[in-house]
Amino acid sequence: MFVLSSALSQKSLPREILVLSAYILEFDQLTINDVEKVGGKNASLGEMIGNLSNLGVSVPGGFATTADAYREFLATDGLDTKINQRLAALDVDDIGELTSAGADIRRWIIETPLPPAFDDALETAFATMQGGNEGLKVAVRSSATAEDLPDASFAGQQETFLNIEGLDAVKHAVHEVFASLFNDRAISYRVHQGYAHENVALSAGIQRMVRSETGAAGVMFTLDTESGFDQVVFVTSSYGLGETVVQGSVNPDEFYVHKPTLEAGRPAVVRRNLGSKLIKMVYGRSATAGRSVDTVEVDEAERRRFSITDADVEELARQALIIERHYGRPMDIEWAKDGDDQQLYIVQARPETVASQADANVKVAYQLSQSGEVLAEGRSIGQRIATGKVRKVAGIDQMDLVQDGDILVTDMTDPDWEPVMKRAAAIVTNRGGRTCHAAIIARELGIAAIVGCGDATEKLNDGDAVTVSCAEGDTGYIYAGDLDFEKTETNIDAMPELSFKIMQNVGNPDRAFSFAQLPHEGIGLARLEFIINRMIGVHPKALIEYDQQSADVKAIIDEYINGYASPTEFFVQKLAEGIATLAAAFHPKRVIVRLSDFKSNEYAHMVGGHDYEPDEENPMLGFRGASRYIAPSMRDCFELECRAVKYVRDEMGLTNVEIMIPFVRTVDEAAKVVDLLAENGLRRGDNGLKLIMMCELPANALLADEFLQHFDGFSIGSNDMTQLTLGLDRDSAIVSHLFDERNPAVKKMLSMAIVACNRAGKYIGICGQGPSDHPDLAEWLFEQGIDSVSLNPDSVIETWERLAALEAAKG
Repeated sequence: MFVLSSALSQKSLPREILVLSAYILEFDQLTINDVEKVGGKNASLGEMIGNLSNLGVSVPGGFATTADAYREFLATDGLDTKINQRLAALDVDDIGELTSAGADIRRWIIETPLPPAFDDALETAFATMQGGNEGLKVAVRSSATAEDLPDASFAGQQETFLNIEGLDAVKHAVHEVFASLFNDRAISYRVHQGYAHENVALSAGIQRMVRSETGAAGVMFTLDTESGFDQVVFVTSSYGLGETVVQGSVNPDEFYVHKPTLEAGRPAVVRRNLGSKLIKMVYGRSATAGRSVDTVEVDEAERRRFSITDADVEELARQALIIERHYGRPMDIEWAKDGDDQQLYIVQARPETVASQADANVKVAYQLSQSGEVLAEGRSIGQRIATGKVRKVAGIDQMDLVQDGDILVTDMTDPDWEPVMKRAAAIVTNRGGRTCHAAIIARELGIAAIVGCGDATEKLNDGDAVTVSCAEGDTGYIYAGDLDFEKTETNIDAMPELSFKIMQNVGNPDRAFSFAQLPHEGIGLARLEFIINRMIGVHPKALIEYDQQSADVKAIIDEYINGYASPTEFFVQKLAEGIATLAAAFHPKRVIVRLSDFKSNEYAHMVGGHDYEPDEENPMLGFRGASRYIAPSMRDCFELECRAVKYVRDEMGLTNVEIMIPFVRTVDEAAKVVDLLAENGLRRGDNGLKLIMMCELPANALLADEFLQHFDGFSIGSNDMTQLTLGLDRDSAIVSHLFDERNPAVKKMLSMAIVACNRAGKYIGICGQGPSDHPDLAEWLFEQGIDSVSLNPDSVIETWERLAALEAAKG
């Protein structure tokens, strides 16, 4: 942990005058019990300074104006009565009337001078804070007495002003902060949430600036904002002042940190996503609120790098965990990295109010029933699906164009748009990340949103029917047309007991945090194909032989590997990230990772792949699985996979990862693969490593005892076992009706494998869909002595309940 630097330390402030005042309170005089005095934000800053500084949480110092000072200000010349009368007659659903009323009230506040005693107190407090440094720069932040309550989010509804310098500029910023309590969005939100306007007061926090204009800043949550999974810290970051991330004007870098791994002192960043970071906010030439910052373009070389290091990410996560433990609830935290002293500071912390409030026992799932043309894509917010007509809006002055059920499409939204957001069925933006205000409000309103599309306003046509899907992982898709979809709601509070284990088949790390919240005993089949195809996208050989690629292929590869040290490190790290995400999501339950099982034609479709793959007549029975791993031409590709698995297990400490080898044709191949794994630091038994073999060939069942000499168990691949036992192509419509895992010949093979494993005291599971499609097959497998059945997540609940009912009926 680092210590708060003297340049920003609250303790460095003289205390001759700022002891206790009706108008001013120092942050270090405050606790979380002072919300009524200084609002939630400022009370939280004081709480952290007083209680968490010694634990390593670094918070810049400052002072707060009091709620009483605000009320006294409003009482000047009957301003409060005038405001209440204007609001009492207001219909907040009439956008024009709301806009007019808000503008009038804000103008009245700006034009009203501060009461003399308050003005004097503010001047004295700021002079004391300056300590002779007239060039001191501060942030002036709003803090409402009803803001950031655990059951409601007022995030972003009042203003923050950065790079404020000099007393006059501070006084002007305080006026602007007071006026922001009556932003259109804040007025509308209070009405819809049932908060009386006169019961909410405002405090201005004057806080020393962190020089993040030459560093970085962002937002972090102590859970996954989309699924509510609470074993990770989600960190976003971009260059410059943090308002670009908060406002959603930039697509930031994203990181996930696994809490148990971090607390174990291991490398804990399980996922990284490089944002475009096209712009950054820096200090402006003026120090007056509204003109104190500028937005500039980010240098292209900087865009291609992550804005903070893994060490920074982990240090931020440590501070986040300290804050979360102190408050006893998930938190939404803003942070900044000072470009001068290179230290990390917490500038705000509030309760997370959406994902943490959801009923963990009720799982709502959306799934498309049709496919369609993808028109645009971006970062998904939530996991919903919505349909409607595109309504493109260029600015807030066009909000009245949006009708109930429209798909709101715009460059970016901010909380000013909240009054009209509730009309939309979904929101689509060109810019923004998952922690921007628009994303937070979309979650709270319970509507689908896709942010950071880049070109949605160009690709979507006004009035066209579209489907917005956030149900397919981190990437959200906008499809042409009004597609059918299903919505299911399941209560998992009291799942019945089963005599064998239900595991899951998971290949998409994007969905891992959601799937992990279903009942499970781990992952029985973690496919690497999705990770390699979607997260990497380049043939491993083309990365190994990068220098030999054409200029065109190199240019494509360069775009893929931005943020990583080299082409091969990109492959290893991205693969490790995918595996680690799966392992962290299901930790400490076992996660059986099947090494890559692409066929040659599938590898050929990857970037640079055609130069390295044979042209096979029947790739299903060709160069795949164990044969590929041990082939001299592809051994270096296999070694990259081994490096990724070894990093996850040995460096990150996620030893719940086990290895599964697919398509092992002979016992000799089995021995060679096991030896090759050992050569690459993955020796069976070391650090608890278990090796599982995919039992999917008749030869595997017939020689089960011999194969088991090299492995710790089998996972039956019922799809390949069925088609190879019956000699049919399940993709052929002519013979596909003969495909049935219950065929006596297939069951004979399955029985031989199960018996051999049980006799050897080794693991035996099945990872095909047969047990889900055929309850009688599941019952038969149980009678044979199967250890586990691994299913696709969408069938887990239904199959679990069906099998439990069968067991109960049998007594």
